[in-house]
Amino acid sequence: MLFDSVSGLARVVVLGASAYLALITILRISGKRTLAKMNAFDLVVTIALGSTLATILLTKDVALAEGVIGFAVLVLLQFIIAFLAVRYRWLERLVKSQARILLTDGAIDQRALRKERVTESEIHCAIRASGLGDLSKVAAVVLETDGSFSVVAVADAGDRSALRSIAGGAA
Repeated sequence: MLFDSVSGLARVVVLGASAYLALITILRISGKRTLAKMNAFDLVVTIALGSTLATILLTKDVALAEGVIGFAVLVLLQFIIAFLAVRYRWLERLVKSQARILLTDGAIDQRALRKERVTESEIHCAIRASGLGDLSKVAAVVLETDGSFSVVAVADAGDRSALRSIAGGAA
């Protein structure tokens, strides 16, 4: 069966457009930080917003007003946590992970790999994706707070001062 009724399809179209406009409005009011995928905490909020949108569209038991309030609550909580995390270091450490250096000057930190549950092949993949195939051309590979890899190329064989500042000195 392709659909139950034309009215059901019309409901999805009307609710979809309305919920979409409400979500865009709330996101514009809350600012760019709301959807910035800076870390796992931000990713969870983004996924929760998408899940809420899907629930509004496909569940007849959830009214548009309830869904919009759900959007607002998620965005408000994300705003409050981000606001407080900027002001209180302990809260920032609680909700955000730290970047971690996994490779320095061609040497892979096995302890860091185990702790972050990353394989050597993933390191090599990140290096290839960055366009560097030779480990001697890599100053560092950093696992960022959002789970992505940053590959830092060697700028000058004698200049390692930039490497010390990578990941805030985290090793």
